[in-house]
Amino acid sequence: MVTRLTPPGAQPLPTEARLIRNEPYYEAVGGEIALFEAARASCLPVLLKGPTGCGKTRFIEHMAWRLQRPLITVSCHDDLTAADLVGRYLITANETLWVDGPLARAVRSGAICYLDEVVEARRDTTVVIHPLADDRRILPMEKRGELLQAPPEFQLVMSYNPGYQSVLKELKHSTRQRFVAIEFRYPDASLEEKIIRSESAADSATASALVRLAQMTRNLKGNGLDEGASTRLLVHAAKLITRGIPAAAACHGAIAEALSDDPEMLRAIDEFAASVF
Repeated sequence: MVTRLTPPGAQPLPTEARLIRNEPYYEAVGGEIALFEAARASCLPVLLKGPTGCGKTRFIEHMAWRLQRPLITVSCHDDLTAADLVGRYLITANETLWVDGPLARAVRSGAICYLDEVVEARRDTTVVIHPLADDRRILPMEKRGELLQAPPEFQLVMSYNPGYQSVLKELKHSTRQRFVAIEFRYPDASLEEKIIRSESAADSATASALVRLAQMTRNLKGNGLDEGASTRLLVHAAKLITRGIPAAAACHGAIAEALSDDPEMLRAIDEFAASVF
């Protein structure tokens, strides 16, 4: 169950705080839970690094449940501005009202604020988090002339995929050096099979075949594919198979088409799938 936390009288925002009541399924792959808890106890922000679909978002949901703190997630994009994060004045019914952005709401409520794929945001946007991510732990709200002090309960978390970095979308050193970094990788074969079975109710043979298929596609990273099949895609394929979709069709729709539009690469992935099933 998820409880929405919206302050009385406040304008509802697209991104709301969520208090996660039930434990999200997550399998630890290393010491990431202990490291996150130590960083939180030390009031240090955290940077989650890793490929798409490897469990970064599920991890932060699990930690929000574990710590029983509300979670505010912001999906970053090219048009995200500092005002989108901090807040802005809005005119409603002939009245001018200030409405906090998700970052300000997280600071005020002592929530965990998760900036997902932060490098997708405009480069000037991330500067607003600098004083919040160092020893000052303040959020300047220039339009209101206010310095918002973060309580100890507040936690700033960002994620990004280093594999998609470019000259234009690179996390600046002045930003990343403020964070404790946790690197995420795909789990080893046995653990990935367990995750697939738990998430999809697929049998062991199906899960094992999907993991072998994933390893084949991951070997093509940089040789025709930007990324190999993620654990998320394997779960999608497994769910289709358990619904009666033939393995070849499930793998084509959930994995091959998600990874590439190139006809030759699609054929190659289909051949991989035929070889493991």
